[in-house]
Amino acid sequence: MEKKEFHIIADTGIHARPATLLVQAASKFTSDINLEYKGKAVNLKSIMGVMSLGVGQGADIAITAEGADEVEAIAAIAEAMQKEGLSE
Repeated sequence: MEKKEFHIIADTGIHARPATLLVQAASKFTSDINLEYKGKAVNLKSIMGVMSLGVGQGADIAITAEGADEVEAIAAIAEAMQKEGLSE
């Protein structure tokens, strides 16, 4: 299992547009990918799950991936987060 932690810096947190981009990035992989925030974990391939967490600015989240392409999945999601200015 691969795990990476992120600190959200975007003013609006993970709202609809960045959530959609993260879901699209995660959906390209076969691994099980989860987003953890405040003790809750949701499937990162589920837009409703991601939106339900209400991740705001200053939040610390963790993304885990487990499966054949877990390393590539975490790298792609980290790249998407940085490109969108979501995390440092």
